[in-house]
Amino acid sequence: MTAPVFVVEHFASGPGGRYVVEGPEGRHAVSVKRLQPGEDVILTDGAGRWADCVVLGTEGKDRLIVRLDSYAEEPPEQPRITVVQALPKGDRGELAVETMTEVGVDAIVPWQAARCITQWKGDRGLKSLAKWRATAREAGKQSRRVRFPEVADLASTKQVAALLAQADFAAVLHSDFDYGSEPLATAELPAEGEIVLVVGPEGGVSSDELALFREAGARACVLGRSVLRTSTAGTAAAALLLGRTGRWD
Repeated sequence: MTAPVFVVEHFASGPGGRYVVEGPEGRHAVSVKRLQPGEDVILTDGAGRWADCVVLGTEGKDRLIVRLDSYAEEPPEQPRITVVQALPKGDRGELAVETMTEVGVDAIVPWQAARCITQWKGDRGLKSLAKWRATAREAGKQSRRVRFPEVADLASTKQVAALLAQADFAAVLHSDFDYGSEPLATAELPAEGEIVLVVGPEGGVSSDELALFREAGARACVLGRSVLRTSTAGTAAAALLLGRTGRWD
């Protein structure tokens, strides 16, 4: 079992120094994980910077004292993979974010597609976005990542099209098998740069949206013979891309 990961804003001590993990992270380490002296832990800022540490002891119920043994910084992966995720119903949005984080997606863009039943408006929208970001953070820790995926603000269709236009490879998962979509499994992929993948809602990407995305340079692609739910399609497609680009080697 690899060492558990805890998120801190900064490392205030140099290698060999003493560092105190406090607040919710410290409480989780002390009261939930019940870490003991001599156990290994990893501290990270979630942006690629991390430190190997050894537990020295605890204070109270929410203070973990560790020794920082070494520092490192994980460079961004290439090619970078962004998934534009149409808003699913209920808690399926958090499920999509959780599993995409676990497989290694670099960025997630929530998208208010024309056929989305869920609407992010006002306070509800802000709370939903906060849940997605919290889910990405927790899933990043659980999967032992030190560079967590960015969860962008809610995007409109025009904003998604602009994102696709800047990508080195852009694809829209389109399940209309009579449309002439190409297999994502055989599409030519760049070795570096930006890959952007669009996952539509349960009702699918509308013809107007697809036309706008294709005009921006995106290809219509299918994963296989079956039609996946919107909450699982992004994870499956990202796993395929991560394997094909060598990031899972």
